[in-house]
Order: sequence, then structure tokens, then C-alpha cells
Amino acid sequence: MAARLNIHTIAMWLLPALFLAVYLAPLLGVFGRSVSRPEPGAQNYVRMLTDADALNIMLRTARVCILVTLTSVLMAYLLAYHWVFGSPARKLFMEFCIFIPFWISVLIRAFGWVVILRNKGILNETLLSIGAIAEPLTLVRTEFSVVLGMVHFLVPFAVFPIASIMRQIDSRVLLASRGMGASPAFTFWNVFLPLTVSGILASVIIVFVFALGFFITPAILGGGKIVMIAEYIYIQMFQTSNWGFGAALSIGVLAVVAAMAGLLFRVIHPERLVK
Repeated sequence: MAARLNIHTIAMWLLPALFLAVYLAPLLGVFGRSVSRPEPGAQNYVRMLTDADALNIMLRTARVCILVTLTSVLMAYLLAYHWVFGSPARKLFMEFCIFIPFWISVLIRAFGWVVILRNKGILNETLLSIGAIAEPLTLVRTEFSVVLGMVHFLVPFAVFPIASIMRQIDSRVLLASRGMGASPAFTFWNVFLPLTVSGILASVIIVFVFALGFFITPAILGGGKIVMIAEYIYIQMFQTSNWGFGAALSIGVLAVVAAMAGLLFRVIHPERLVK
């Protein structure tokens, strides 16, 4: 009994210590740099809200994240529906579509899209050969290529919350709707879709938070022209050595992520997603 109490006491002290060591201490260090470099004060946060370049990059990041989130969640909803309610063969195919991307490195996927989309890539060469275009399309180093690469990576993450909620729906509710004379379209829009709203919202938040911190895919497919906030923070810290401003931007991104996580836990009740 005494040994159990000692282990319990050690665990109670050890877990907060680990939290302080691996999370809180680095976070406080970043915040300290944001208000101390190059001079003590809040000038880095003022610059973050007034600097034209920073505002343009934040607006671009928000625009790309919204496009990626909407596209990813829509595709994920269709995949999840066929995964949950499809035939055994269709379910197997959906599983391949969902799980195979997890086995491929994000670098390989990004460079794969470069090979497909570049001026002499697979897509342009195919379109030229069939006469669909007269000259190669500029697809790499554009927002389109960045959105495409991010959606490819994030769709599987959006599938799981939606599929989890779909599996919890009682099929008798849908049968009752059909039995009372409702059409399939009416049943979907007025019964099925409202029951999956919590999964959709969870996917929206998860994908948006992931997209907000994306670095490798926008850096490769954007080619330095489509700079997003994560790459901009990297530039500030490691190329221009502007640690204070980079730290302030990092704290700003963290505040947005914390707000989205708070919304997830307050409104959506994520414990339902793991049942």
C-alpha cells in the first residue's frame, strides 16, 4: 500500500514537471523573446498588426487555409459516407484511398505534385499531346498548387471525425424518415446531415489548425512566391535573425490554435468522436 502511495505521489509531481519542461518552459521562452528583442516592449506585436508584408501574408494564410478546409471537408464527407455505408468492395477501396497517404512522406507527396504540375510535367505534357492547350500552364508556384498539395495531405485527417459520427447514427431514424414518405434527398438534408454536423465541425477545426501550421508543402509547391505564416516565421528567425518579431508571430499563431482547440472542446464535445 505504501509503495502504491509513493508511486502515485511521484507521478503527481512528475507529470507537472514534465509539462513544465517540455511545453511551458519553451513557450515562455518564445514569449520572452517576443517582448524583449530587439528592445523590451510590445513593438513586435504592434508591427505584427501594422506591417503591410505581415498583414498580406496573414491574409493569404487565412485565405488558403479556408479554401483547403472547405475542399478537404467536402471531399472527406463523400469519402466517409462511402466508407461507412458502401458495399464491402467500396469500403475496401475507400480504405486504400484514406490510409495509403499516411504511408507516404509529406516530402515525397510535395515533390510528386511538382513532377505532375511543372511546365514539363505529366499534366502539361498530356494536355499538350492531346491538343487541349497550346502552351504549358503555370501550375507550380501558385496558390492553386499549394492548395492542391495541402488538400491531398489533409483529407484523411478530415475523414475520421466525420466517419466516427456517421457510425453512431441509428439507421432506424433514416428508415423511419423513408417510411413516412420522405425522399432520399429530403432524408439526407433534413435528417442525416444535421446528425453529422458535430463531425463536420470537428473536421473543419482539425484541418484548419493543421493548415495554419503547414510549412513543407507551401514552401516546395509555392517556390518562395506563395509564402504562408509558418514559412514567414522561419524566414524571420533563421534568415533575417529577427527573433523577436518571429516569436511574436509564433505567439499569434498559437493564440489562434488555442482558440480553435477551445471551440472544439467547448462546442463539439470531442469525446463523442472516439466512441
